Amino acid sequence: MSTRDRMVDAAAEVMRARGLAHATTKEIARAAGFSEAALYKHFRDKTELFLAVLAERTPGELTVLLAGLRSRAGTDTVRQHLTDIARAALAFYGHTFPMAASLFAEPSLFAAHRAALRAQDAGPHRVRDAVADYLAAEQNLGRVPASANVRAASALLIGACFQQAFLGHFVEDIEDADSFAESLADTVIAGIG
Repeated sequence: MSTRDRMVDAAAEVMRARGLAHATTKEIARAAGFSEAALYKHFRDKTELFLAVLAERTPGELTVLLAGLRSRAGTDTVRQHLTDIARAALAFYGHTFPMAASLFAEPSLFAAHRAALRAQDAGPHRVRDAVADYLAAEQNLGRVPASANVRAASALLIGACFQQAFLGHFVEDIEDADSFAESLADTVIAGIG
């Protein structure tokens, strides 16, 4: 395993246990068995390391799915694609929520994180945008009605996934993820006509 991979693994473990705001690069480097200076040879800052954890160490492969999503327009069914997106988003948000939640409690760290995301043209809005772009492509093919507001449909789908993941950390008895993903897809399809 490469030095970088060991650092990403350690970061995922430390960030899950302590939250992003309380995980330090020194602690992450130590958990990986390296110096903090070695960590900075691979990552500019903690935000870049967090983005690597999100892209490389989260379940559901949401990032991979979203990267090729627009090219899936016209294949399978819109319902199937929305179900796949919902399943991946539920897994992703369920896994990452504990890491990111602490960020909101530290205003200066949160501001720095937002600035770093902006500089890298990244952020949570990219999920919503990718789904909206996919739905727009389906709209251009006539598989989604021209009257449908694809940005609103995307926001409803992704927002519901985020809320369900959030609730999953507080309520033990929530709906099964697969059933919920299918219900969300059906509801969005019904809403856009």
